[in-house]
Parts: sequence; structure tokens; C-alpha cells
Amino acid sequence: MKLALVGVGSAGGRIVDRLVTLEESTGRNLSNGNVLVFDTAEDGFADLEFVPESRRAVFGDTHPEIGPDGTDGDPDLGVEVAREDIHELRRAFDDLEFTEVDGALLVAGLAGGTGGGAGAVLLEELQTVCDEPVYALGVLPAADEPDRSALNAARAFPSFVDIADNVVLFDNENWRSTLEYVEPSVAADVDAARTESETDTTVDENTADEDTDSEETSDAEDGEEAASVVNYVELNRAVATRILSLFGAGELESTSIAENRADASDLARTLETGGVSTIGRAELELDSPGTRVPWLPIPSWLPERLRSWLEGDAAEGGPTDAAKVKRLVRRAADGKLTLPCEIDSADRALVVLSGPPDAVSRKGFESARYWLERETDTVEVLAGDEPRPRASSLTATVLLSNVTAVPRIDALQQRAVVAQESLEDGDRETLEDGEFIW
Repeated sequence: MKLALVGVGSAGGRIVDRLVTLEESTGRNLSNGNVLVFDTAEDGFADLEFVPESRRAVFGDTHPEIGPDGTDGDPDLGVEVAREDIHELRRAFDDLEFTEVDGALLVAGLAGGTGGGAGAVLLEELQTVCDEPVYALGVLPAADEPDRSALNAARAFPSFVDIADNVVLFDNENWRSTLEYVEPSVAADVDAARTESETDTTVDENTADEDTDSEETSDAEDGEEAASVVNYVELNRAVATRILSLFGAGELESTSIAENRADASDLARTLETGGVSTIGRAELELDSPGTRVPWLPIPSWLPERLRSWLEGDAAEGGPTDAAKVKRLVRRAADGKLTLPCEIDSADRALVVLSGPPDAVSRKGFESARYWLERETDTVEVLAGDEPRPRASSLTATVLLSNVTAVPRIDALQQRAVVAQESLEDGDRETLEDGEFIW
């Protein structure tokens, strides 16, 4: 599925920047150059390396309340300046070729004044100028971020869900809780080395539980000293890799013909439920071929299993058997999702298997699909392939659409209610209105 990528606020801009570089390094043509990032502060672009300067737009900078830190975490100010500069924002959208894409994806940190506030306004505008579905990727704040961040996210969340055709959420708290801190300078060096060496999205993101990571904080902490020093590199990589594995499936510049290719219609059908969605991903390193000298005969007296291994001949005629493929899909669905949830609360699901065509057990793939149908309690489970003949691993990506049993959302809203009650009477807003709240 080809998408126009729109980043709003510093968090949204950084994630879009990561998506752009992963597109280039993996050969997946997701955006076809249709990229824009918006911010209320020029400094919000300081960390961007791959989004061209011509695709960066600052707005609201003439507003008297906009300072060096942009909206400084005030979503009402974000909405106000976006409304005032709406004509300028519309002109910026002229740079996007909506006729060349299957949809648009707006990326924003929901806790930020620019991302959560102005982001909702930009979502509305995208819906008016783009005839294709408009999706959103929203980043939730971590538990140790200020109460203000939780309140902002809780206010922005219903607006995004109401306006976008579907909202994929990424929960900072869920991811940072199992990730260790890395000094930003060290992380930047590691990231640069990885970027140079990447040739595929087969970076083992399923082992992100063990990777060195730090949180992708929202715009709300711009200009504030966070509880811990923030390093964005690995979390940006985690969310971008999952977005690319899902939406970029089948968008390789050169690919084989898939037996059951995943395409844009599969994604659109899965996401047309609306609501909130989550993505899971798991990876299996394949056995390297050529473990023996090809001209060396295999003794007939060796056990059959050892002979099969030496011949590189698995039970299904490839490196992976049915059981391994099924386990891989289960790991993707039961493992670390972008948003933790009860998977049986999903309305629809999609599973994409990416890797060498001869490594895929059709029996295992179908078995995994039936398992997912049982676990999600829905028959609307779509499945597709993405052939990557030269890949050294097999990747399963699972999309769960319109999940409703999400404890993290409940906890965020409860915290926001408490935070709101502590505000001055004049600053109170209602959290009960599910429509556009500004």
C-alpha cells in the first residue's frame, strides 16, 4: 500500500524521518516521495536527516504565544494556530500527489501540543483533500511523563479516532518497560552504523525486548527536563519497522510473484472497521544453505534427520516446517504488540508472511491463519505473502483492527480524569465528549 506520510510535531517528524530512511535501505517504495512534516518550532526539525528541507513546514510561528518550544505542550494553542494558518497548511498539501497513493498516514505524538492538537486539525484537512483512506499513527506517553501529557493524550485520542479512518497506536510505556537506556551519543553512532548496513527490514525487531532502547516522548516535554534523558533511536526504529512491514508489504522495487500476495485492498479491508488497531511482528532466522561442501557425498549410514539437515531439505521442502511457521505467527500475535490488548476483541485481522518463497510452508501458513481465527474469534482473517528471495529470515506481521479491550487506554483515561480534577476551574475541559473536542 502506497501512502502519503505526514508527520506532525517533533515525535511525528522523527518517526516519518525513520520511515523514509528505511524505505531507501530496504527497497520498499512506501511513500514514493510523498512526505511532509509540520511543526510549530523550527527546532522540531533538528533531528531530521532524511526528510528533504523542501518537505518541512513551520506554521504558527507568527502567533504571539508561540515561542522557541512551539506550543509548549498546549493542545488548545496547537488547534488555534492550525486554524489560523489553515490556508498555509492546505497549500503545503499541494506538494503531495494523492492520485499516486492508496491512502495517507498522519503520524503524531498524542501528548504533544502540536501533535495532539494541531494533528487533529491536519487530519480533518487530509480527509477533505484525499479521496483515499486517511489513517493515523498515534504515540501514547509513558507512565512517568507528566500528568499534563496523559491529559493531552486522553483529549486527543477520541478526536483522532473520530476523524481518521483507523488509528494505529504505539504505547511508549509498553515498550520502554523492557528496554534499557543507552546514551544518546552512543545510540546515534549505532544507528548510523545500522543504517549503512541495512539491506532489508529483517532487522530482528521481535527481539526488541532485549534491544537497547529509549522512549519516544511527545511534544509536551519540549523545553522541559524529562525524568530521564531521552534517546529516540531504537523506539523510532521499532515503530517504523512495524509500519513498513505491514503497509510496505508488496511494495518492493523488485519482487517475485506471490502465490497469495498481500496488497493494498487487503489492508484497506482490514482497516475499514475504524477504531484502534495494533501491530505485532516476529522474525525467524533461516538456516544458511551450503553447510556442507556440495561435492562431498553424504554417508548413507547417517540418521535420516541428520541427512535431511545436511541436504538442506526440511519436511515441507524448505528451511521451515509447518510447526515453525505457525509458531512464528503466534509469536507475532501473542508477543509485544504496538498496543497491548486482548486479541479476541479485534474485529478483523491480517497476517503477512515475508521471506524467501521456498521457505514458506503453505500448510503451516494456513494452520497459523486458522489459529488466528480462533484466537481473535472472527472469521475475517486475511493472509498474504511478500516474497523476498534473498532474505535470510522469515517475518510474520499481524494487524489486529478495531481492538476494544485495551487496559492501557483505560488507565490513561483514568489518569487524565484525576489530572483534570487538579486543574484550575478555568482550565477544565470535558473528557466525556467523544466528538472533536476543540
